[in-house]
Amino acid sequence: MAPTYSPIPELGRTAPDFELPATDGKTYSLADFSDAKVLVVVFICNHCPYVVATQERINLLAKKFAPKGVQFVGINSNDATRYPDDSFEAMKERAEEVGYIFPYLHDESQIVARSFDAACTPDPFVFAKKGNSFILEYRGRIDDNWKDESAVTTRDLNDAIESLIQGKPVNTDQKPAMGCSIKWKQLH
Repeated sequence: MAPTYSPIPELGRTAPDFELPATDGKTYSLADFSDAKVLVVVFICNHCPYVVATQERINLLAKKFAPKGVQFVGINSNDATRYPDDSFEAMKERAEEVGYIFPYLHDESQIVARSFDAACTPDPFVFAKKGNSFILEYRGRIDDNWKDESAVTTRDLNDAIESLIQGKPVNTDQKPAMGCSIKWKQLH
């Protein structure tokens, strides 16, 4: 299957609001993360090999940056009817199995994925807190080798977050995220 790439990011846009159930039994909205200096929203799922290969990296980044005021959020928007591995129950199992330290949200209606213009899994969005809003500063790949972590030479997502924490501008030469397409519900 050919990979799907994220589109050129609309840097400077405000994070869309959402209200979604999570695998931890809570419901989260954008306001629940208002204390974060940086908000990283990653569209992920359970079945995609690109996500499976990078889920530990995502979780390690969340652990690394949590003490510095960075909040990660995972959102699964795939059609669970056609892809049962992405059902809410399966999401709960995956969150426990991997030990996600961040909320893993279920976007059953796919409205949130559409409001973010999410394209693939994984598809990371990095927002910096400015006033009362989160502003998009980075959207792109996690690193330069999804398949083999030992071969990674460029850690794009890490570097973008690090820049924001240090109050520096994020490199605007952002390489697109690559992965499985979001599994959109078929219109009848």
